[in-house]
Formats: sequence, C-alpha cells, structure tokens
Amino acid sequence: MLSQMAVSQIWSDDHIPAYRRIVDEVHRHGSKIGIQIAHAGRKATDAEVPVSSSALAVDESFKTPRALTTEEVQAMVVKFQDAARRAVEAGFDTIEIHGAHGYLIHQFHSPAINQRTDEYGQDLAKFGIEVIQAVKQVMPADMPLIFRISLLEYMEDGYDIEHGIDMCRRYKEAGVDIFDISTGGEGGPYTKMARKPGNYPGYQVPMARAVKQALHVPVIAVGILDDAKLAEATIANNDADMVAVGRGMLRDPYWALHALQAVSKDTVVPKSYIRGY
Repeated sequence: MLSQMAVSQIWSDDHIPAYRRIVDEVHRHGSKIGIQIAHAGRKATDAEVPVSSSALAVDESFKTPRALTTEEVQAMVVKFQDAARRAVEAGFDTIEIHGAHGYLIHQFHSPAINQRTDEYGQDLAKFGIEVIQAVKQVMPADMPLIFRISLLEYMEDGYDIEHGIDMCRRYKEAGVDIFDISTGGEGGPYTKMARKPGNYPGYQVPMARAVKQALHVPVIAVGILDDAKLAEATIANNDADMVAVGRGMLRDPYWALHALQAVSKDTVVPKSYIRGY
C-alpha cells in the first residue's frame, strides 16, 4: 500500500529529520510512502503578495499576484529541486509534482493564465519541463516521478483535453513516469461548457483513460472512486493503472482493508485487528 503526504513545508534542510521519522515508521509497518511537492502560486492566500506566471488574480476574492521575473522563474526551478532532494534524503519512495488545480506549474502551462512574453510565455511547457528535469536529477534512477495535472480547464476560454494531452506528452518526454489525472480547479469564472463533467462516481476516469491511450504511460485515476468495486473495475477495465482515494480514506482510515475484503474476500489485516475479521 502506498501512503501519500501533501506536505505543508519542506523548504529547509531542518525539516528532513522530522519527515524521516514519519517515513521510517511507515516503512516499519510494510508500506510505501510518497510526497507531493507543490507551490500554490497565485492561490497562496497566506502570502502578502503572491507570485505567478502573470499578474492575474484567481478572482475578486484572491490577491493580485506579482509576475515572476525570468530570473525568479529559473530560481524557482532550483527550489523545486531542493525540495525533491530533501524528500529523497528523508527516505520517501516516490515524489509527485503538483501541476494541477491552478497551482504554479498549471499557471504557466495554461494559455489563459500565462500572458508572459519571455521564453516561459513563448513555450508554455518550459517551466514544468525544467522542474521535472531538475527533480529527476536528484532522484534515484529507480524512484518513479508522478505528475498531477488538470487535463482540461473549466473556466471561460480554458484549455481543452487536446492541450492537456500535449502538455502530458512534453512532460513525459522530460521524465515523468506516471500521471495523476484530474481536471479543473484553475479558478476564474466557470462556464456551462459541455466538457465540464458532473460530480458523479468515476467522473474523472475518462480523462485518465484518454492519457493512457494517447501516450501509453501509467496513469492514476481520481474522482469519487471510494466504492471498492468501482475502483477495481477502473483498473480491471484497463482505464487506469492505479486509483487514488482521498475523501473515502478521510471518512474511513481502514478503507484499503475494507476494499480488499469487498472485492476479494481475502483481507490481510494487522495482527492486533484479526479478531475483528
């Protein structure tokens, strides 16, 4: 079983020992653990002045960000690399770069958000590619790199699936091993476009399948997959290689055990819980 952490901070080497203690405990119980590295960009509500690809606010409820200079963008790549190095030193088994839901990398590869005129505006994938390549340089060769991406945007003039797949193609070439496929979350006024899916179980699965079929790369499907049999069907039907369950595990910390029991009737449980099964 893989456990994943969305970390609040890993910007200093001083954070490594604390994360190493967590990782060691997870490993002691026979599990793997990954870390998601992100920069909120213009969505950073705690920043006095947020930064982004361009000086465009998410909406009227957010602060207007400052556009990063070219030199600052290059320095940001190094910050992602340093965070990844710390994660490796802490012993994590995999790293996921957050490039979805309107976070900083998304703010660069989105044509509607990125209004730059420098090299990072002329090539919308350039920042993400440089982050991926820099992170791969400090990762062991056998450690998989996951990239979370919104395959399409919901806002007015947002990009479509074709643009999302093109970004995935560029990122795969840069070194991504697995894509974690989501949609939307970029902010701004949403349109009633037909491409915006409803919030029903499995609604994101077709997006994962589209990337898998187009690029022949492992993908993770998300989107209300907390019904064990639906999650199993998603993988068994070859729509995705893995599924990610968030809300379901928040409601039930033993979701994985209960899912295994529901699907196979063959549950491996910790020794102290055997009586319950």
